[in-house]
Parts: sequence; C-alpha cells; structure tokens
Amino acid sequence: MQEVLTATRIFDGDRFLTGHAVVVRGGRIAALLPQEQAPPVSRALEGTLVPAFLDLQVNGGGGVLVSGSTDVADLERLCAAHRALGSAGVLPTLITDTAEATAGVIAAGLKAARAGVPGFLGLHLEGPHLDPRRKGAHDPALIRPMEEADLDRLCRAARDLPALMVTLAPEAATAQQIHALSQAGAVVSLGHSDCSYETAMAAFRAGARCATHLFNAMSQLGHRSPGLVGAVLTGTCAAGLIADGVHVHPAAMSLALAARPEGIFLVTDCMAFAGTDLTEMTLHGRQVLRQDGRLTLADGTLAGADLTLPDAVARLVGTLGVPIERALRMASAIPAALIGRSADYGAIRPGTRAEMLLLDDDLHLKECLGF
Repeated sequence: MQEVLTATRIFDGDRFLTGHAVVVRGGRIAALLPQEQAPPVSRALEGTLVPAFLDLQVNGGGGVLVSGSTDVADLERLCAAHRALGSAGVLPTLITDTAEATAGVIAAGLKAARAGVPGFLGLHLEGPHLDPRRKGAHDPALIRPMEEADLDRLCRAARDLPALMVTLAPEAATAQQIHALSQAGAVVSLGHSDCSYETAMAAFRAGARCATHLFNAMSQLGHRSPGLVGAVLTGTCAAGLIADGVHVHPAAMSLALAARPEGIFLVTDCMAFAGTDLTEMTLHGRQVLRQDGRLTLADGTLAGADLTLPDAVARLVGTLGVPIERALRMASAIPAALIGRSADYGAIRPGTRAEMLLLDDDLHLKECLGF
C-alpha cells in the first residue's frame, strides 16, 4: 500500500523543504520528491513534518515503572504511552536494583525484542554500579561495585538485545570491565559519579562513549577540578540532557551547547507518570510526588522528570534560541546514531522507517504518523 504525504514544510533531518512530498510504501520512506514529480497526494498536512523522536532514558510510562517484575505486557504498555507522546522508540530504563531485578528486566527485554514490541529499542540499565555520593533518587542500599557475574550478565545482554545502554560510575567499574562491555556492544555511559576529570577521561579511553543526564548527579566543573562535566564539555562523547528547565538551568544548557556543537541529545528521564494523570507513585518504597512540572521524593530530591521530547525541543528553541534544525536532531538523529539505528530513524529519506511527527508552528505535537 502506498501513501503520499505533503506538509507545510518537511524537515528531512538536515534541512527544511517546502513543495515536497513523502512517498510511503511498506512502512518505509520510498521517496522524498518535489511535489510536481510525486504521485497523487493522499494527505495534505498543515504543519511541520519531522522524523519521529527517540528517547534513550525512560524509567516508566503509562502507569508502568520499570522494575524487576516488569514483563512483556508492561514494556508494551510503556512503549505505547511514549509513542503517543511522540517518541517512536525508547530504551526502558531500570534504575539501581538487585541483580535479580536486573536479570528479570533483561529477560523481559529479550522477549519483547523477539515479539517485536512496537517502539522497543532495547534497554537502559542505570546502575547499580554507581557512586553513592552522587546517588540522586537511587537507593544507596542497592548501589555496589561491578562484579564478574554482573559483567557476564551485561555482556550477554549487550550481545542479545537490539541495544543496551549501561550507566555506571568509573569508581564502581574497572577500565577492563568498561572495555569488555564496550566490546560486547553496550553503550557505556558515565553517570551518578563523583569522579575526577582524569578518571572520567580514562573511562572514555577504555570504551565509555556517553554521559547520563549531563550536569545532574555528577562531579561539576571547577576551575582546578573540571570533573565529569568538564570531561564531557571538552571531549567527544555523547551526552543526554534533560531540558525541562528544572534539572538544568537554561544558562548551563546554553554553555554546554556552545561548548559541544555536536553529540548532546535530549532525554526525558520520565517515570510512570508519563501519559497519565497520576500525581504520585512509589519508588523502592518511597513516595514520588508530581507537582508543578516536577517529580520529587518527599525530601525534595528530583526523581525523574515530567517531560516529553516535543516539549523539550520547543523549550530549547523558544527559551534558548537553539536553531530548530539542531533541536530536532537532538531528539532524533543523534540518539539514533548512538544506538546504531541511523538506517531506521533520524531522517526522512528513502529507506528509513515511515515514522514521523507533525508539529505546529510552536513545535508542539499535532499528530504521530506511521506509528
């Protein structure tokens, strides 16, 4: 079946086009043509047509929180909730938990991959191999150094899952373990770490190639001790950014984007609240409250974000003046490249999946197409 779409303008991943049509066939983009060269139009859309977004850090959604008891039905519900919010694909994320919980989530993820759950791109395991000094909302009783059994489990998962991101602190994993994970195919991301600049750079040389929620739960930039923030801003690794205006001050975001013209991408760090009207939930026996765009524990500690990727894109453009093209790539092409999915996502070009978003003039979501 073939469908031909036009829109007020189309962002193909690099530039904006007008007077063009997207030809869709078999769930893929078959062609992007000047409208006069295209077959008869099926739908004429008003707004901006852009590649669908990818979110590499979602702790939950649709009322589901990723945990050791998560099953395929839970992952399907979570992915569906985020697809309705504009993210065609996500990495469901387990925060620090027991070895048994980690094994359970990996097993569920493997089943979801075999079942072809729409929107399931793989898993993100955020901990438990972190630095308790930068625990954030993670349970310090469950944080621990990586052991050989952990490494074996993670390497197997990296080989078997479509994608695996592992957030760890270099204080809790050796350079040899980081190298082994990287060689197995995992995206090793540094986070929840109080490491020095030198330690961070050594971890990147060992194979880490990303940083988790830049600025949050990591050693900060000092003029004599640049910390993990300094290693990211002066390096070449990728880095996730929570652009909700709560986790990172706009001035800090602007500095990071100026320092790093490439590599920074958007994440939501959403919890089970995403796509629901829930106002509270439980995380490892602790209450998480949703109020005024913030998710916090009872003591005020941030516990994830109340955010969608379209809203993050709109905030970057409207508040920080980030070029629209760059903001859109931060939600699509950059995360797609990081997990090796550029052939499927991040652009509207022949061969990519026909999963696109229609945005209004303020970059708010109007419609998900092809999902």
